[in-house]
Amino acid sequence: MTNWHSEIYARWIRARNRNVQLEEELRGEAYKLGQGQHKISCPSCSHSRKKKNERTLSFKIDGDQAVYQCWHCGMNGFVPMREVFPQINVQRKVKPVAVAKKMNTSPLGDYAIDFLNQRGISKQTAELVNLKYSKSWIQSVQKEVDCIHFPYTNKGEEYAYKIRAIESKGFSCNGAPQTFFNIDNVKKDDLFIICEGEMDALSLIEAGYTSCVSVPNGAVMKVSEVRTFNDDSNKDNKFKFLWEAKDKIDAAGKIIIATDADDAGQAMAEEMARRIGKDKVYQVHYPSECKDANDVLLKHGKDGIDTLITGATPWPVTGLFDASHFFEEVDEIYEKGIGSGASTGYKNVDELYSIVEGQMTVVTGHPSSGKSEFIDQLMINLAEQYGWRFAICSFENEPRIHIAKLISKYLKLPFFDGRTPRMTKEEMDTGKKFVQMNFSFLYQADGTLSSVDSIIERLKIAVLRYGVRGAIIDPYNYIQKDKDISETDWVSDVLTRLRVFAQAHGIHIWFVAHPTKMMRDANGVVPAPKGYDISGSAAWFAKADVGLTVHRPDPAYSPLSEIIIWKCRFSWAGKQGKTELSFDSPTSTYHLPYASSVASTSHDLDQDINFDV
Repeated sequence: MTNWHSEIYARWIRARNRNVQLEEELRGEAYKLGQGQHKISCPSCSHSRKKKNERTLSFKIDGDQAVYQCWHCGMNGFVPMREVFPQINVQRKVKPVAVAKKMNTSPLGDYAIDFLNQRGISKQTAELVNLKYSKSWIQSVQKEVDCIHFPYTNKGEEYAYKIRAIESKGFSCNGAPQTFFNIDNVKKDDLFIICEGEMDALSLIEAGYTSCVSVPNGAVMKVSEVRTFNDDSNKDNKFKFLWEAKDKIDAAGKIIIATDADDAGQAMAEEMARRIGKDKVYQVHYPSECKDANDVLLKHGKDGIDTLITGATPWPVTGLFDASHFFEEVDEIYEKGIGSGASTGYKNVDELYSIVEGQMTVVTGHPSSGKSEFIDQLMINLAEQYGWRFAICSFENEPRIHIAKLISKYLKLPFFDGRTPRMTKEEMDTGKKFVQMNFSFLYQADGTLSSVDSIIERLKIAVLRYGVRGAIIDPYNYIQKDKDISETDWVSDVLTRLRVFAQAHGIHIWFVAHPTKMMRDANGVVPAPKGYDISGSAAWFAKADVGLTVHRPDPAYSPLSEIIIWKCRFSWAGKQGKTELSFDSPTSTYHLPYASSVASTSHDLDQDINFDV
């Protein structure tokens, strides 16, 4: 089935209002059906553009699922294969991991040594990393040429080679490199240096920095693409090399990222720094005429490499830095503005609240007010819109129940039997795949309390291994409290540590906290709680970047919920105020109470609370 064409049908439900479903059809002609990446014209925007047949919608088929995104208008989503190609049954093709084949190699000869010398690399350095020579076929030049083999090892075993043509700079691979180049020569000490290419790593080794590695496949993607696609349900293989080197990354007190100075190299550096933790990462500053470490070695010698490494500065995180460190970013803000955070998925809520990486939102509300349901809804929206992955530490919902709720929210269909028809088994399978792609769970199966140390440690692993961008802790009172500290001081310490972690790793943390029991007013109404109404400590107000309340004034007779922002540390990210959403009980989803064309219902809160930012 390689020489035929078919129409692609993709249908999905995005309900914004109660009992209202938005159905859209994707129509396009795939020039190659089957596993892999395809491009088609976009039904959302092509009719409005001059080049109506331009293939701007990227459509990836992977087993029994398909992920699509238009690179012009940004339309994106996920659909099951049976909806995309109802006429055929596409079987998942399992691709075995490539393992290096035995090749006839020999020690480096004069020709290869001379080539390396021209790049500033000595024979001694080449022998240290066990470079080899061979005559190998290079696809880009369509012939056998003189090549250098860069071995990729794991605990002493050579399992893959990167093969570089000496004359043409063409590359090929023998096996599938998935670890850092030179990782076995890295000592578990204070310094760990990460480069973008093997020649850059050799340049640093030449200058005496032997605990230096290279990523296996260069700058694999832009950060924006990392945020959009998470197409492996088990691992983020594009950054698997970080996970494979976890023990040495953890042992290092100082990690220097020396990727290329171009946009792709810097974007990759940003993502690696986020996953490792910016508190221990340093960045290099290349001379204006140099784009990478090998350039520095050739133009400035070993002394230039020393200057590059010793001049590395801490990755920008909240802390103490010389003001000049941020001048470039200040210039960019002046030119482009600071922007805002990620959208909540609701126009009226976005006017008050946007979700910013590196911040912490404290969420409160009376019991059964829907605060946990609201956070779950935000996670679904962020996963659909931006491809965010989440780590959930929910003490009041065991994973099987929480997964059922997430599936219901994603499909906008009831999970259990009731008056409203429930989801089918096939629809549930689609929801399970979505949850698998986007959610991980911190769960104490033995029923014991989690300490804040254990939560942070597991969050660190989730960020490193899965690229998690959001975390939920719900609620705080299930965290094991230190015995020798007051409630007030303990809450302050927990919030401080989690906020520092969020900043270091560029994730957003939602922290749920119950309010104290509140008295009814003269009209018999229980008012909506705010920051100072939360049990335990005033730190709930002081430490939060954003304070949010979910409140249902009349849960017995009205589905309307108030979303109240009682603190926003930064004005560019939102503001204090109140708006409304409607809650649909059968599907546990929130939606606008009126048609989306109606103006937002946000109201300014009384500015009666002052706080230091």
